[in-house]
Amino acid sequence: MKITNQMNIQNVLKTYGKSVKKTETPDKVVQSSDKVEISSAARDIQVARKALTDLPEVRTEKLDELKQLMASGNYKPSAEDIVDKLFSGIEAKKI
Repeated sequence: MKITNQMNIQNVLKTYGKSVKKTETPDKVVQSSDKVEISSAARDIQVARKALTDLPEVRTEKLDELKQLMASGNYKPSAEDIVDKLFSGIEAKKI
């Protein structure tokens, strides 16, 4: 990667250097570090996202049940149910 505009990089470095507080003790210089805090809402989102990734992609018990119903000839959804499922993800547009 080639960086051609080094002027902006220097400005960022100068700004960052001014914002970092330095405390001096007699024997050494200590720089304060950045701190990150995660809100409770962000923690809740992390927990929900982890739970979602832990779920299996296919519900095998539901799939097996449907396979048995289809094999036995007892699976007969109504045409209305099929149309409702087909168009459930599509928003109705007002004309």
